[in-house]
Amino acid sequence: MVTTSFKTTKSEEIFAAAQKLMPGGVSSPVRAFKSVGGQPIVFDRVKGAYIWDIDGNQYIDYVGTWGPAICGHAHPEVIEALHNALAKGTSFGAPSVLENVLAEMVIDAVPSIEMVRFVNSGTEACMAVSRLMRAFTGRDKMIKFEGCYHGHADMFLVKAGSGVATLGLPDSPGVPKSTTVNTLTAPFNNLEAVKALFEENPNEIAGVILEPVVGNAGFIPPDAGFLEGLRLITRENGALLVFDEVMTGFRIAYGGAQEKFGITPDLTTLGKIIGGGLPVGAYGGRRDIMSMVAPSGPMYQAGTLSGNPLAMTAGIKTLELLQKSGTYDYLDRITKKLSDGLLQIAKEKGHAVCGGQISGMFGLFFTSGPVHNYEDAKKSETAKFSRFHRGMLERGIYLAPSQFEAGFTSVAHTEEDIDRTLAAAREVMSSI
Repeated sequence: MVTTSFKTTKSEEIFAAAQKLMPGGVSSPVRAFKSVGGQPIVFDRVKGAYIWDIDGNQYIDYVGTWGPAICGHAHPEVIEALHNALAKGTSFGAPSVLENVLAEMVIDAVPSIEMVRFVNSGTEACMAVSRLMRAFTGRDKMIKFEGCYHGHADMFLVKAGSGVATLGLPDSPGVPKSTTVNTLTAPFNNLEAVKALFEENPNEIAGVILEPVVGNAGFIPPDAGFLEGLRLITRENGALLVFDEVMTGFRIAYGGAQEKFGITPDLTTLGKIIGGGLPVGAYGGRRDIMSMVAPSGPMYQAGTLSGNPLAMTAGIKTLELLQKSGTYDYLDRITKKLSDGLLQIAKEKGHAVCGGQISGMFGLFFTSGPVHNYEDAKKSETAKFSRFHRGMLERGIYLAPSQFEAGFTSVAHTEEDIDRTLAAAREVMSSI
């Protein structure tokens, strides 16, 4: 099933030129394929569940712009809405009714959010929410979990996931110790470690921030009772609980992980899907906390392009599409078929693997597992994953170029796409 016409000559030429123009030839580190070997393919266009590279190769896409393409790439209704919005202008730097519409949709959907502020990226949302939790509590310290990624702001680049984990980098140079001294870390799914940090830092911890389902150290779901335990511990200690739902928001349920697991945090960060593929982020939560944000309150945060009409338009249309009956049942069904199939094939071929899925989010580790946290994930055979990734790429399947990134499906993926993916996996698993 190897695609005999698989050639990447143009991609290689373009990437070679890019390396002279941009650090590593990319605008974001994981795209460079450093952890999986070979050179990245250069995209030409996307549509539905598919990608075409500059050499004309077609792929089934399980990255989906790292999550936003839940309705499929370039959905015709989103494109039409954007065409109409473009005629009115690309940026206002002033209020528009579109912000009200999307804000109401987010507030109606996400249990924790009573007020919301739009920004331009998940990093920006997490940076602002860390400032907000400190402003509200009057405390400086916060707890994050090893392998969780909350953007590249200084205070979060401590035992971080995503590209930091993928590239095996230590805590980033250029980040002053004075910035990270107040960032405490614990293993994911370890309540005792969290309790110990609160005991060691009485009345000093502003809050706990986490990905409720980890996607930036690979796919790692919460153990039973973990989220409930965090909710109890933070309340007992007068601290805030923050869910970073940049990945999970509107993906594992319409109301995100907090709807799926029935746990309501104090604050939530969002991104990706609520921009329908355009740059966007948001943070929101309880009204009394959000009232601290300027101009209502003293905590300053601003952004010229925040709430821009194009991102708002794409987000509104995407959320409308997700409200169609059966959307999440379909996502769960096809993703379960994919995840279960990959695990079964790998085990049949003698590979030690573990993994799973929730709705349209999945992951596969080349280790017997179980994987409860980042330390467990690091036991994976990354060299084997690299061979698997390349073999799938050559057969027209595009997976995240890292063992430490979750995969994503969309409602545009068909049963035939899943069958073709599993057939490719069977071939690759036989040869790696």
